Amino acid sequence: MCGIAGELRPDGRADVEALRRMQAVLAPRGPDGDGLWAERGTGLAHRRLSVIDLSERGAQPMVDQALGLVIVFNGIIYNHRELRTELEAAGHGFASSADTEVILKGYREWGEGVVDRLLGMFAFCIVERASGRAFLARDRLGVKPLYLAEMSAPAGPALRFASSLPALLAGGDVDTSLDPVALHHYLSFHSVVPAPRTVLAGVRKLPPATTLTVEADGARTERRYWRASFERDPERAGWSAADWADAVREALRLAVQRRMVSDVPVGVLLSGGLDSSLIVALLSEGDQRGLATFSVGFGALGGRAGNEFAYSRLVAERFGTDHHTFLVGEQRMLPALDAAIAAMSEPMVSHDCVAFHLLSEEVARHVKVVQSGQGADEVFGGYYWYPPLAGAAAADAAAVYREAFVDRPHSEMAEILLEPWPDDASRGFVDTHFADAATAVDGGLRIDCEIMLAEDPVKRVDNMTMAHGLEARTPFLDHELVELAAVCPPELKLAHGGKGVLKEAARGLVPDEVIDRPKGYFPVPALSHLEGRVLELAREAIEGSALVRPQYAARLLADPNGERTTLDGSKLWQLALLELWLNRLGIRP
Repeated sequence: MCGIAGELRPDGRADVEALRRMQAVLAPRGPDGDGLWAERGTGLAHRRLSVIDLSERGAQPMVDQALGLVIVFNGIIYNHRELRTELEAAGHGFASSADTEVILKGYREWGEGVVDRLLGMFAFCIVERASGRAFLARDRLGVKPLYLAEMSAPAGPALRFASSLPALLAGGDVDTSLDPVALHHYLSFHSVVPAPRTVLAGVRKLPPATTLTVEADGARTERRYWRASFERDPERAGWSAADWADAVREALRLAVQRRMVSDVPVGVLLSGGLDSSLIVALLSEGDQRGLATFSVGFGALGGRAGNEFAYSRLVAERFGTDHHTFLVGEQRMLPALDAAIAAMSEPMVSHDCVAFHLLSEEVARHVKVVQSGQGADEVFGGYYWYPPLAGAAAADAAAVYREAFVDRPHSEMAEILLEPWPDDASRGFVDTHFADAATAVDGGLRIDCEIMLAEDPVKRVDNMTMAHGLEARTPFLDHELVELAAVCPPELKLAHGGKGVLKEAARGLVPDEVIDRPKGYFPVPALSHLEGRVLELAREAIEGSALVRPQYAARLLADPNGERTTLDGSKLWQLALLELWLNRLGIRP
């Protein structure tokens, strides 16, 4: 797990100083070392978090003189040992035990098809020194980020890339004007901006499950290499509900065991909900002893509970984990909020960014790697906007989804923004993704797995954990588990109030009190109920805004906790967070 950056320039020489600036911003992602390689118009920079092969043999950029290849890689390949055995049988020798070298040799053996063989989370760039060709790739579910910025060059378009958007800004020459379509998405989808866009016009991101080949002359080819099929599988037509639960349990058991591959200890972020509790239960089945688990909570505010320690302690006691709880005092909230915003590659309105940031700071004192339960709701149908889709006709599916999920109607944009846009870009986006869905529920699950998942919970976890050099692994995003869940009948996923098949898979493993509890969302009362200094921070952010109409800002401030989005988020905080993020990066619209 690391931070990567690079420059691909068809003329002249790579800007080494720009690479060093990007590398410096990525330092928190990789506190254990750094490296830089440049040759003609190509340069690669790296910050290292040592998890596999802790020796210098695993350092990056990794140069293979014999093969004429160079790589920078962010992530972990869970099947790297199996692939190494296969590559050794094909005649390849290895100088390290790092998974990085496995990708490099695999590229020589299988070409661009190497991505089809990798089980893991990854973003990498391989450079062919002789041809000048570069091959970039991102994992199937988009767990690892890869941001792109165009640069002008006399011989043709040049490209920079990095693990974070702020790193690209540090390189310089980035268009920081706002992308109006992306802004529309942000205000519609609870801060989600689908790839390849970001809120900045000059920064794009490589979509999940996508490769990008850049030739020496700047020509580019983009290819999507994976997609889950949200249709029924004829071979499983005779399966009972129990068969599906058994299959899910076994697939998840394999997923959590894969994510124990490490040369350093692995812990678990234990919220006390079903998803993280099931991870702990499955890990505790084997020889795992003294598993380190971690929970964070806040004090109550405005009648809202601030922690779920009762459930996390119940699970920790049941499985005898080495459990750590962190109760965050009010005095830590504002500094943590500022630090969390600084860690965001894109503005993220979800409250648990702060919780994850604080938790990661504490956890990083104990371990370098953790497993986390993110993704289960999107994969197994745990959110409240899925049941309304169950009775919807195919022609009405997109409209039903928008009514349940979209933060506000398009007509409200004219009230909010000083420069409104006539097109309802978000509506068109949703309509397109529902167009050929097998059922309305499948359409909702597909758009959330392909789009919302990578752009909200996954990004939150990556940004907040890596801000402290902590690697988070997400077994519910194991692509084989996702493929299984995608073909599972929707009614089994929606049963028992949501995630029915997962709840049945957990029976007998996880305490019933955890399985049957009402669904909760991570409690951060200071951000769900704005008052005191946090409210003042929001007020300062949107008063005098160059984006928001003064009348709309005044309306929100007159009743700061009254104006809510469809998902019961604060409309005030959504706009304030955007302004705070732009201000933090020194961007003035």
